[in-house]
Amino acid sequence: MTSRDVVVLAPMRVILVAAAVLVFLAGFQLTVFPERTADWFAWTIDVPMTAVFLGAAYWASAVLEVAGARSAGWGRARITVWTVLVFTTLTLVVTLVHLENFHLGPEQPTSARLVTWGWLAIYAGVPVAMMVALVLQARSRVPAPGHRSALRPLTTGLRVLLVVLAAVLGVGGLALLLAPTWAADGWPWPLTELTARAVGAWLVGLGWAAGHAFVIDDVARVQPLGMTGVAFVVLELVALARYGDALDWSGVPAVVFLLGLAGIAVVSAWILALGRRRGDGTVRAGDAAARGRTR
Repeated sequence: MTSRDVVVLAPMRVILVAAAVLVFLAGFQLTVFPERTADWFAWTIDVPMTAVFLGAAYWASAVLEVAGARSAGWGRARITVWTVLVFTTLTLVVTLVHLENFHLGPEQPTSARLVTWGWLAIYAGVPVAMMVALVLQARSRVPAPGHRSALRPLTTGLRVLLVVLAAVLGVGGLALLLAPTWAADGWPWPLTELTARAVGAWLVGLGWAAGHAFVIDDVARVQPLGMTGVAFVVLELVALARYGDALDWSGVPAVVFLLGLAGIAVVSAWILALGRRRGDGTVRAGDAAARGRTR
Protein backbone atom coordinates (compact mmCIF):
# COMPACT_ATOMS: atom_id res chain seq x y z
CA MET A 1 0.00 0.00 0.00
CA THR A 2 1.26 3.49 -0.86
CA SER A 3 0.25 6.92 0.41
CA ARG A 4 0.53 10.43 -1.01
CA ASP A 5 2.06 13.09 1.19
CA VAL A 6 2.38 16.88 1.13
CA VAL A 7 5.15 19.14 2.38
CA VAL A 8 5.12 20.73 5.82
CA LEU A 9 4.47 24.41 5.16
CA ALA A 10 6.87 27.09 6.37
CA PRO A 11 4.46 28.60 8.98
CA MET A 12 4.09 25.21 10.64
CA ARG A 13 7.85 24.66 10.68
CA VAL A 14 8.40 28.09 12.24
CA ILE A 15 5.87 27.36 14.98
CA LEU A 16 7.45 24.00 15.76
CA VAL A 17 10.97 25.44 15.90
CA ALA A 18 9.81 28.29 18.14
CA ALA A 19 7.97 25.82 20.37
CA ALA A 20 11.08 23.64 20.61
CA VAL A 21 13.17 26.61 21.78
CA LEU A 22 10.55 27.63 24.33
CA VAL A 23 10.08 24.18 25.84
CA PHE A 24 13.86 23.77 26.01
CA LEU A 25 14.06 27.00 28.04
CA ALA A 26 11.20 25.88 30.32
CA GLY A 27 12.94 22.54 30.82
CA PHE A 28 16.19 24.32 31.58
CA GLN A 29 14.58 26.41 34.31
CA LEU A 30 12.95 23.41 35.94
CA THR A 31 15.84 20.97 35.56
CA VAL A 32 18.73 23.26 36.47
CA PHE A 33 16.94 25.32 39.13
CA PRO A 34 14.29 22.97 40.59
CA GLU A 35 14.62 24.53 44.04
CA ARG A 36 14.39 28.12 42.80
CA THR A 37 11.05 28.11 41.01
CA ALA A 38 9.91 31.01 43.20
CA ASP A 39 12.46 33.15 41.35
CA TRP A 40 12.77 31.52 37.93
CA PHE A 41 9.45 29.95 37.02
CA ALA A 42 5.84 30.93 36.41
CA TRP A 43 4.68 29.49 39.73
CA THR A 44 6.33 28.09 42.83
CA ILE A 45 6.84 24.32 42.92
CA ASP A 46 7.60 23.23 46.47
CA VAL A 47 8.62 19.64 45.66
CA PRO A 48 11.79 19.54 43.50
CA MET A 49 10.86 16.11 42.15
CA THR A 50 7.81 17.67 40.52
CA ALA A 51 9.97 20.37 38.97
CA VAL A 52 12.47 17.92 37.46
CA PHE A 53 9.66 15.62 36.29
CA LEU A 54 8.09 18.52 34.39
CA GLY A 55 11.51 19.68 33.20
CA ALA A 56 12.24 16.25 31.75
CA ALA A 57 8.87 16.27 30.00
CA TYR A 58 9.60 19.69 28.48
CA TRP A 59 13.02 18.62 27.24
CA ALA A 60 11.61 15.41 25.77
CA SER A 61 8.93 17.42 23.96
CA ALA A 62 11.68 19.52 22.38
CA VAL A 63 12.83 16.31 20.67
CA LEU A 64 9.29 15.76 19.35
CA GLU A 65 9.02 19.30 18.00
CA VAL A 66 12.43 19.28 16.33
CA ALA A 67 11.57 15.96 14.70
CA GLY A 68 8.30 17.42 13.45
CA ALA A 69 9.96 20.58 12.13
CA ARG A 70 12.55 18.53 10.24
CA SER A 71 9.98 16.23 8.65
CA ALA A 72 9.81 16.49 4.89
CA GLY A 73 6.17 15.42 4.76
CA TRP A 74 3.06 16.17 6.76
CA GLY A 75 2.44 12.46 7.33
CA ARG A 76 5.40 12.33 9.70
CA ALA A 77 4.93 15.79 11.24
CA ARG A 78 1.26 15.57 12.17
CA ILE A 79 1.80 13.38 15.25
CA THR A 80 3.96 16.22 16.61
CA VAL A 81 1.54 18.99 15.73
CA TRP A 82 -1.58 17.42 17.20
CA THR A 83 0.21 16.34 20.38
CA VAL A 84 1.56 19.86 20.91
CA LEU A 85 -1.87 21.36 20.26
CA VAL A 86 -3.56 19.05 22.78
CA PHE A 87 -0.95 19.72 25.46
CA THR A 88 -0.79 23.50 25.03
CA THR A 89 -4.58 23.82 25.05
CA LEU A 90 -4.89 21.78 28.24
CA THR A 91 -2.08 23.74 29.89
CA LEU A 92 -3.78 27.02 28.98
CA VAL A 93 -6.95 25.81 30.70
CA VAL A 94 -4.96 24.72 33.77
CA THR A 95 -3.25 28.12 33.85
CA LEU A 96 -6.53 30.04 33.73
CA VAL A 97 -8.09 27.85 36.44
CA HIS A 98 -5.14 28.42 38.77
CA LEU A 99 -4.17 31.94 37.72
CA GLU A 100 -4.03 33.10 41.35
CA ASN A 101 -1.05 30.80 41.93
CA PHE A 102 1.06 32.38 39.21
CA HIS A 103 3.74 34.98 39.81
CA LEU A 104 1.84 38.04 38.62
CA GLY A 105 1.70 40.21 41.75
CA PRO A 106 4.03 43.16 42.43
CA GLU A 107 5.41 41.33 45.47
CA GLN A 108 6.90 38.65 43.22
CA PRO A 109 10.51 38.84 41.95
CA THR A 110 10.88 40.63 38.63
CA SER A 111 12.46 37.54 37.08
CA ALA A 112 9.45 35.41 38.05
CA ARG A 113 6.97 37.97 36.76
CA LEU A 114 8.74 38.18 33.40
CA VAL A 115 8.70 34.41 33.07
CA THR A 116 5.01 34.33 33.98
CA TRP A 117 4.00 36.91 31.39
CA GLY A 118 6.03 34.98 28.83
CA TRP A 119 4.23 31.79 29.92
CA LEU A 120 0.82 33.42 29.44
CA ALA A 121 1.77 34.77 26.02
CA ILE A 122 3.04 31.39 24.88
CA TYR A 123 0.10 29.30 26.04
CA ALA A 124 -2.45 31.82 24.80
CA GLY A 125 -0.71 32.27 21.45
CA VAL A 126 0.61 28.86 20.44
CA PRO A 127 -2.76 27.04 20.22
CA VAL A 128 -4.22 29.85 18.11
CA ALA A 129 -1.18 30.04 15.83
CA MET A 130 -1.17 26.28 15.45
CA MET A 131 -4.86 26.16 14.51
CA VAL A 132 -4.27 28.78 11.81
CA ALA A 133 -1.26 26.83 10.54
CA LEU A 134 -3.35 23.63 10.53
CA VAL A 135 -5.95 25.30 8.29
CA LEU A 136 -3.21 26.38 5.88
CA GLN A 137 -1.63 22.93 6.03
CA ALA A 138 -4.95 21.26 5.21
CA ARG A 139 -5.16 23.33 2.01
CA SER A 140 -1.66 22.43 0.84
CA ARG A 141 -1.37 20.37 -2.32
CA VAL A 142 2.41 20.62 -2.75
CA PRO A 143 3.77 17.07 -2.86
CA ALA A 144 6.52 16.14 -0.44
CA PRO A 145 9.76 14.55 -1.69
CA GLY A 146 9.03 10.87 -2.23
CA HIS A 147 5.35 11.69 -1.71
CA ARG A 148 4.27 8.30 -3.05
CA SER A 149 5.74 6.26 -0.24
CA ALA A 150 5.08 2.68 0.74
CA LEU A 151 3.28 2.39 4.06
CA ARG A 152 4.63 -0.16 6.50
CA PRO A 153 2.13 -1.06 9.22
CA LEU A 154 3.19 -1.48 12.82
CA THR A 155 3.36 -4.97 14.27
CA THR A 156 0.28 -6.27 16.05
CA GLY A 157 2.05 -6.48 19.40
CA LEU A 158 3.21 -2.88 19.20
CA ARG A 159 -0.27 -1.68 18.28
CA VAL A 160 -1.71 -3.48 21.31
CA LEU A 161 0.86 -1.82 23.57
CA LEU A 162 0.09 1.58 22.05
CA VAL A 163 -3.60 1.16 22.87
CA VAL A 164 -2.83 0.08 26.44
CA LEU A 165 -0.38 2.94 26.91
CA ALA A 166 -2.81 5.49 25.48
CA ALA A 167 -5.57 4.25 27.79
CA VAL A 168 -3.43 4.22 30.94
CA LEU A 169 -1.85 7.62 30.33
CA GLY A 170 -5.09 9.16 29.13
CA VAL A 171 -7.19 7.93 32.05
CA GLY A 172 -4.51 8.83 34.59
CA GLY A 173 -4.06 12.27 33.07
CA LEU A 174 -7.78 12.99 32.96
CA ALA A 175 -8.12 11.93 36.60
CA LEU A 176 -5.41 14.40 37.60
CA LEU A 177 -7.01 17.13 35.51
CA LEU A 178 -10.61 16.63 36.65
CA ALA A 179 -10.14 15.44 40.25
CA PRO A 180 -6.63 16.56 41.23
CA THR A 181 -7.00 16.21 45.00
CA TRP A 182 -8.38 12.68 44.77
CA ALA A 183 -6.03 11.53 42.00
CA ALA A 184 -2.95 13.00 43.70
CA ASP A 185 -3.38 10.39 46.45
CA GLY A 186 -2.41 7.79 43.87
CA TRP A 187 0.73 9.64 42.75
CA PRO A 188 4.07 8.50 44.20
CA TRP A 189 5.07 11.93 45.55
CA PRO A 190 3.07 14.90 46.88
CA LEU A 191 1.23 17.09 44.37
CA THR A 192 -0.82 20.25 44.80
CA GLU A 193 -3.96 20.84 42.73
CA LEU A 194 -1.95 22.94 40.28
CA THR A 195 0.97 20.56 39.92
CA ALA A 196 -1.42 17.58 39.68
CA ARG A 197 -3.18 19.24 36.76
CA ALA A 198 0.13 20.24 35.17
CA VAL A 199 1.28 16.61 35.33
CA GLY A 200 -2.13 15.49 34.07
CA ALA A 201 -1.81 17.68 30.97
CA TRP A 202 1.48 15.96 30.16
CA LEU A 203 0.03 12.49 30.66
CA VAL A 204 -2.93 13.23 28.39
CA GLY A 205 -0.54 14.64 25.78
CA LEU A 206 1.60 11.51 25.89
CA GLY A 207 -1.49 9.31 25.79
CA TRP A 208 -2.81 11.23 22.81
CA ALA A 209 0.51 10.71 21.00
CA ALA A 210 0.36 6.96 21.64
CA GLY A 211 -3.23 6.77 20.40
CA HIS A 212 -2.37 8.87 17.36
CA ALA A 213 0.51 6.51 16.53
CA PHE A 214 -1.96 3.61 16.64
CA VAL A 215 -4.21 5.42 14.15
CA ILE A 216 -1.34 6.41 11.82
CA ASP A 217 -0.06 2.81 11.79
CA ASP A 218 3.08 3.45 9.76
CA VAL A 219 6.62 2.78 10.96
CA ALA A 220 8.22 5.80 9.28
CA ARG A 221 5.58 8.28 10.37
CA VAL A 222 5.66 7.40 14.07
CA GLN A 223 9.44 7.65 14.46
CA PRO A 224 9.19 11.08 16.21
CA LEU A 225 7.23 9.38 19.00
CA GLY A 226 9.92 6.73 19.41
CA MET A 227 12.67 9.33 19.76
CA THR A 228 10.60 11.40 22.19
CA GLY A 229 9.69 8.41 24.34
CA VAL A 230 13.29 7.30 24.74
CA ALA A 231 14.33 10.85 25.68
CA PHE A 232 11.45 11.08 28.17
CA VAL A 233 12.37 7.84 29.93
CA VAL A 234 16.08 8.65 30.13
CA LEU A 235 15.42 12.14 31.48
CA GLU A 236 12.87 10.88 34.02
CA LEU A 237 15.37 8.29 35.26
CA VAL A 238 17.89 11.10 35.76
CA ALA A 239 15.19 13.02 37.66
CA LEU A 240 14.63 9.99 39.88
CA ALA A 241 18.35 9.67 40.52
CA ARG A 242 18.40 13.27 41.72
CA TYR A 243 15.22 13.50 43.78
CA GLY A 244 13.88 9.97 44.01
CA ASP A 245 13.85 10.19 47.80
CA ALA A 246 10.60 12.14 47.42
CA LEU A 247 8.83 8.93 46.37
CA ASP A 248 7.27 6.45 48.75
CA TRP A 249 9.03 3.39 47.37
CA SER A 250 7.07 1.04 49.60
CA GLY A 251 3.75 1.98 48.03
CA VAL A 252 1.90 0.82 44.94
CA PRO A 253 2.00 4.24 43.18
CA ALA A 254 5.79 4.10 42.89
CA VAL A 255 5.58 0.64 41.31
CA VAL A 256 2.90 1.84 38.87
CA PHE A 257 5.04 4.86 38.00
CA LEU A 258 8.03 2.66 37.19
CA LEU A 259 5.84 0.29 35.17
CA GLY A 260 4.56 3.28 33.22
CA LEU A 261 8.11 4.37 32.42
CA ALA A 262 8.94 0.79 31.43
CA GLY A 263 5.92 0.69 29.12
CA ILE A 264 6.95 3.94 27.43
CA ALA A 265 10.51 2.61 27.09
CA VAL A 266 9.38 -0.65 25.46
CA VAL A 267 7.02 1.05 23.01
CA SER A 268 9.57 3.72 22.07
CA ALA A 269 12.45 1.28 21.62
CA TRP A 270 10.20 -1.00 19.54
CA ILE A 271 9.25 1.89 17.25
CA LEU A 272 12.89 2.87 16.74
CA ALA A 273 13.95 -0.75 16.18
CA LEU A 274 11.33 -1.17 13.46
CA GLY A 275 12.52 2.04 11.83
CA ARG A 276 16.15 0.94 11.80
CA ARG A 277 15.41 -2.57 10.61
CA ARG A 278 14.35 -1.66 7.08
CA GLY A 279 14.42 2.12 6.78
CA ASP A 280 11.45 4.36 6.07
CA GLY A 281 8.84 3.90 3.37
CA THR A 282 10.26 6.60 1.11
CA VAL A 283 13.59 4.84 0.84
CA ARG A 284 11.95 1.49 0.17
CA ALA A 285 9.79 2.96 -2.57
CA GLY A 286 12.83 4.57 -4.19
CA ASP A 287 14.76 1.31 -4.00
CA ALA A 288 11.88 -0.54 -5.62
CA ALA A 289 11.74 1.97 -8.45
CA ALA A 290 15.49 1.68 -8.96
CA ARG A 291 15.26 -2.10 -9.08
CA GLY A 292 12.49 -1.81 -11.66
CA ARG A 293 14.62 0.39 -13.91
CA THR A 294 17.52 -2.06 -13.84
CA ARG A 295 15.43 -5.02 -14.98
